[in-house]
Amino acid sequence: MTVTIAALQMCSGTDPVRNVETMRRLVREAAGKGAVYVQTPEMTGALQRDRAGLAAILRQEEDDLVVAAAAGLAAELGICVHVGSTAIALADGKVANRGFLFGPDGARICIYDKIHMFDVDLDNGESWRESAVYTPGAVARVADLPFARLGFAICYDVRFPELFKAEAQAGAQIISVPAAFTRQTGEAHWETLLRARAIENGVYIVAAAQAGVHEDGRETFGHSMIVDPWGRVLASAGGTGEAVVLAEIDTAAVKAAQDKIPNLRNGRAFTLEVSGVPAKGGVAA
Repeated sequence: MTVTIAALQMCSGTDPVRNVETMRRLVREAAGKGAVYVQTPEMTGALQRDRAGLAAILRQEEDDLVVAAAAGLAAELGICVHVGSTAIALADGKVANRGFLFGPDGARICIYDKIHMFDVDLDNGESWRESAVYTPGAVARVADLPFARLGFAICYDVRFPELFKAEAQAGAQIISVPAAFTRQTGEAHWETLLRARAIENGVYIVAAAQAGVHEDGRETFGHSMIVDPWGRVLASAGGTGEAVVLAEIDTAAVKAAQDKIPNLRNGRAFTLEVSGVPAKGGVAA
């Protein structure tokens, strides 16, 4: 089945109301251009590094502005709307980095909580500790759209290929990677990682990204893109500014790629042995 899908590029600020209005405008633009599935970036509702500032705008799912707007847009436009993620207050006082998928009737199909936390120190002085704020997810998910099976990942998850392999083996034909990649890591690895995950699994990758300098001071890489199962970039955006990235996809291309390179079927169990002269402390060099 051939359909048009879209990845939205945003530069979310600290005010959810303004960010929701931007989301509404871009989703409607994508739908007007024929998209039947529209994905927004990670942290669509707000990018806010200050914990007190984040706490002030947090809402539980049933009261969240982004969730309500996305469900309404899906029903209004008769399309699938995928909130890449937004911060959601949990009942235990913790926070989830949670994605939401809504069907053409506005009903929620699936949620996904980001599994891998971005706890890193970069050589440009940036330091991130997502685990200090967010509760990591523990469940990989796939969901059926009217035209394809969708797998879920968020940002840092892209560095963990076992997640993508599990979802592809569960039948995912598209895997989503909404993100807020830093500029430094994006320049080094963003496109390479997205294309690698597509090639390894013979799936489409759809990656809606945050882009530019944000109100909380961070800078994100942008370059939202859609990659086909052979690793070719079908469409992409620049490094700053809003964008609607559109591509026509054909789910038959997934089977074709997986039949040509059947590595998902050819994998074998193995054991690992370490050989060599032990270094001091008893570990092989």
